[in-house]
Amino acid sequence: MRDRKAAFLLGHDAEFWAAMLLRLKGYSVRERRFQGGGVEIDLVAERFGTLVFVEVKARSDLDSALASVTPEKIRRIARGARVYLARRAAMPRVIRCDAILIAPGHLPRHIEAIGELSLD
Repeated sequence: MRDRKAAFLLGHDAEFWAAMLLRLKGYSVRERRFQGGGVEIDLVAERFGTLVFVEVKARSDLDSALASVTPEKIRRIARGARVYLARRAAMPRVIRCDAILIAPGHLPRHIEAIGELSLD
């Protein structure tokens, strides 16, 4: 039980820092922990007409965090993204899936367009 709580808190902290990083880069964070299509998207952000669905991964090192963003995870994000987009009045010019990797002792790493979102 303690490990689950620690993992939840680590993820919550990582999402906070990821949202801060995005704001510093000029993004507007539209949603945190958006739920739709049976999945949760960590962050939804927007900048200059680009809508970004962001997966935040916190691990002991950045390589492990990167490895945890799998093609299956991207497919799940796409499922949630379709629900999110269906609720919007207008479609954005560009839609992208990014990842923000968090590891102790390292600056967060923002990877743009980490995977292709199948929105059909």
